[in-house]
Amino acid sequence: MNGIVLWYLNRATGITSLVLMTLTVVLGSLVRRHGRIPGLPRFAVQGLHRNVGLLSALLLITHVGTAVVDSYVNIGVSSSFVPFVAGYRPFAIGLGTLAVDLLLLVVATSLLRNRLPLRLWKAVHLTSYLMWPLAFVHGITAGTDLGGGWLLWLVMACAGAAAWFSTAALLARRTTPPPAERASAALAATSDAYATGTPVGVFRNG
Repeated sequence: MNGIVLWYLNRATGITSLVLMTLTVVLGSLVRRHGRIPGLPRFAVQGLHRNVGLLSALLLITHVGTAVVDSYVNIGVSSSFVPFVAGYRPFAIGLGTLAVDLLLLVVATSLLRNRLPLRLWKAVHLTSYLMWPLAFVHGITAGTDLGGGWLLWLVMACAGAAAWFSTAALLARRTTPPPAERASAALAATSDAYATGTPVGVFRNG
């Protein structure tokens, strides 16, 4: 009975973690493109992005823990951190291990963001775009219940959402001017507004 409970808990936390990771990618894309969710201020979107990422990490830890404890498969403690050494489906489990390592790295550097150089934090944070496909391929290769039905549709919907919003965020990164240029442009616009007598913050269509 315990084995059945562990199996269901492992699958449930794995799928839920994948959904939350997808939501983290979507919210991260909104933050990157300065987007908003109706009814929420921009800073709330940033906070939601951070909290969903932390919740995803907690569920992922539970997912890994149940896999290690479950005696049905041979997944040792070392396999949770060292990829491709598991006795059960080493390639599939190894991809999940890489995703876990990246997630822990992203979460740790996010918690220490104020103490790290901004360039280093951004470089580490960009690895989150690699983390999702690793977790996705792990889920469809390590699991045995994605042959069809609503669960397969859910996973494919997550794949579509993650691909769409990741692409949008990366394109925004390429087209958005550096912060220094944006600051200079904002100062220039403010100076022009005062020079012409136009109130700051007023935008005219056309």
